[in-house]
Amino acid sequence: MSPRINGERLWQTLMTMAEIGATPKGGCNRQALTDLDQQGRDLFVSWAKAAGCSIRIDKMGNIFARRAGRDNNLPAVVTGSHLDTQPTGGKFDGVYGVLAGLEVIRSLNDHQIETDAPLEVSVWTNEEGARFSPAMVGSGVWCGEFSLDYGHSRSDKEGCRLGDELQRIGYLGPADCAPFPIKGFIELHIEQGPILEQEELTIGVVQGVQGMNWFDLTLHGSPVHAGPTPMEQRRDPFMALHPILRDLYVLAEEFKPWSRVTFGDLQVAPGSRNTVPQTLTLAVDLRHPEQVTLDTMEARLRQLVERHCQSLQLAFDIREEWRSPAVSFNQDCIDAIETATTALGYKHKAMFSGAGHDSVYVSRVVPTAMIFIPCKDGISHNEAEYASPQDISAGANVLLHALLQLSKA
Repeated sequence: MSPRINGERLWQTLMTMAEIGATPKGGCNRQALTDLDQQGRDLFVSWAKAAGCSIRIDKMGNIFARRAGRDNNLPAVVTGSHLDTQPTGGKFDGVYGVLAGLEVIRSLNDHQIETDAPLEVSVWTNEEGARFSPAMVGSGVWCGEFSLDYGHSRSDKEGCRLGDELQRIGYLGPADCAPFPIKGFIELHIEQGPILEQEELTIGVVQGVQGMNWFDLTLHGSPVHAGPTPMEQRRDPFMALHPILRDLYVLAEEFKPWSRVTFGDLQVAPGSRNTVPQTLTLAVDLRHPEQVTLDTMEARLRQLVERHCQSLQLAFDIREEWRSPAVSFNQDCIDAIETATTALGYKHKAMFSGAGHDSVYVSRVVPTAMIFIPCKDGISHNEAEYASPQDISAGANVLLHALLQLSKA
């Protein structure tokens, strides 16, 4: 019989980690580089050392736990995710990928299986971006997207610098924060959406990550009194908002099923009940896994905003807040996951990630792919986040066999 992970041990490991930063509603608040994050890191390091791993920590606090292979000159095979959480986070987002990697190493030890290439489990710093902005800054510095000085200079709301906090909790490591020889990186994660659960599937074989474009759309009107000014004589930004929203929802429908259009924030100035607004600023989030389609959606956004504003004699500007290009994962890593899933008999589908992960940055420099498992009602970044022990074990079994396949010389 092919090897399997120890599901009960993995579940207990997850529950033990969840005690650090536990919240009254059953979630976790273990934000990056807090004392609680230090406790979580220390616990992981102690577990990894007990499993025979050596530990390497880089200058961004990224942790790499290494299990030696038959030939340690071969490029490593790596898995991992993050231990930090949202303020009202759950027990599984990120931490599952880290502790499932640890469980793979423990299970290989149990079965006395030696791999040709060394295996490593990574813990990336500040993936969530809840305390320090931007998100995924540890893997971002590692891949070269950000400089080390930029990473260290990030500050939280109290003015604490990321670099200083790394020093304070003892995780400002000596190793260079830079890529090293890696044959493949696989990140295991809860889906954070409802698709797998709704389709009664166990595994998502992730092909890539949606491209994400964030904009602040500001519509400029003329502030006048709400009572005396006739409707037809107003330059009211809200008059353009309705057709713009309508057309953007039509745009999302046109490019379904993977297109996403979201309006997460609306600011009105001067914000007086009886005054027509002078400005209206709308946060617009466009997403699609195909970069060409995402570019088309952006172009259409700009065209429709211009058309509606011209018809109402409104000025506008579109400020780019952030963009993350669409990511296509490595086919060899995808194939390893697909082969493992099929061999284990799990129902699965090819899919895309709608959320950002450390794999986005890692994929820029090494072959990368992801595995998803269902989470209840698609809920994540929430204390109610939940994944069943059965699905937790299934995902870790797929990870085990995909890593074994990639680790062959």
